[in-house]
Amino acid sequence: MTFLLQLGLFLQTSIQMGTHILLATSGGIMCEKAGNTNLGIEGMMLLGASVGYWVAYTTGNPFLAVIAAGLSGAAGALIYAVIAVTLRGNQVVTGLVLTVFGTGVAGYLGKTISSHFLPQSIIDAFAPIEIPVLSKIPVLGTALFSQGIYVYLSVLISVVLFLYMKYTRIGLNLRAVGENPGAADASGINVSLYKYVHILLGGFLAGMGGAYLSLVFVPRWQENITAGAGWIAVAFIIFSTWNPLQAIIASWVFGALKGLSFKLQNLTLGSVHISVSGQLMDMVPYIATIIVLVVLTMRKQKEKQGPESLGSPYFREER
Repeated sequence: MTFLLQLGLFLQTSIQMGTHILLATSGGIMCEKAGNTNLGIEGMMLLGASVGYWVAYTTGNPFLAVIAAGLSGAAGALIYAVIAVTLRGNQVVTGLVLTVFGTGVAGYLGKTISSHFLPQSIIDAFAPIEIPVLSKIPVLGTALFSQGIYVYLSVLISVVLFLYMKYTRIGLNLRAVGENPGAADASGINVSLYKYVHILLGGFLAGMGGAYLSLVFVPRWQENITAGAGWIAVAFIIFSTWNPLQAIIASWVFGALKGLSFKLQNLTLGSVHISVSGQLMDMVPYIATIIVLVVLTMRKQKEKQGPESLGSPYFREER
């Protein structure tokens, strides 16, 4: 196998390993742009992974499986929204409770599906699709244009989300809600509605991200299948500076690092044997996020900072 072919296959796998992170990060960005910190991404991903797998096994319909996974994530987000937005509860605690809740529900549901295999219709629906001509490009063709529909959809969602937040009126209103909900409310924007809608949409994407693992990447139900991916997504929201396009690159780099963590555990180059701990490589995304956070804090660039009211509950009578 030639070096270029190996490189293409490695990049292809790297993108696949970062797809669930990309979906969860995009959902988290949408939630935080509305001014809410949601640490329940891990729980919503687990809900999506378990419910999506159960529906896929029961119906054999890939579309219903993905929709069910997204709706289960949105259901978890609804619990968060009621407590954090309507009841103005502590957002950090609520998010942590949501993660515990999602983990418990997924563990319970997982006991009923752990011994079942997905129908072939599900496997075939998410198999890689080679785009004519483009897939023949050396290295990049294999990496970018020989992927499954889930991968293409994750990129499309991130691009649309970027355009939506930056160039549409509704997106501008969303950013206003996150920056200064009092001013947004005074200008006639329904703050609670914007928060609810975007928190639920963020939960839907997180659920989709979890389902990618159980339906496509594994594809099998495993206990704690997300393996902390929700927490990585929380870190990548900051690392990507709340920019969905940068989230694409960050997620794919994570996938590459994850792939390297397996290769570097037992790699021989000539007479040199290399062995790097996988746990050490897993620390890299968090270390990079800390560095980015420190740099952004020192530079104080407004366009790269989080929403001004992030994490603060809004009470109309206090404005």
